[in-house]
Amino acid sequence: MGVLRDCLGIYAVIIAVVYVVMLPVSAAAEHSSFPAPAPAPTSDGTTIDQGIAYILMLLALALTYIIH
Repeated sequence: MGVLRDCLGIYAVIIAVVYVVMLPVSAAAEHSSFPAPAPAPTSDGTTIDQGIAYILMLLALALTYIIH
């Protein structure tokens, strides 16, 4: 029974991650009836760093969950 509980927890985490990623994307698509001009490409790397940090935090959360 413990294995089933662990699997359900992992599925819950996966579903939560999908909702966190997909809901803002779908909400933005609904409100963009008029395409705005593209902004100038400026990237200082903070977005990439933040994405990597989120991935590492999710990995740490998953490992902590598996270990305990």
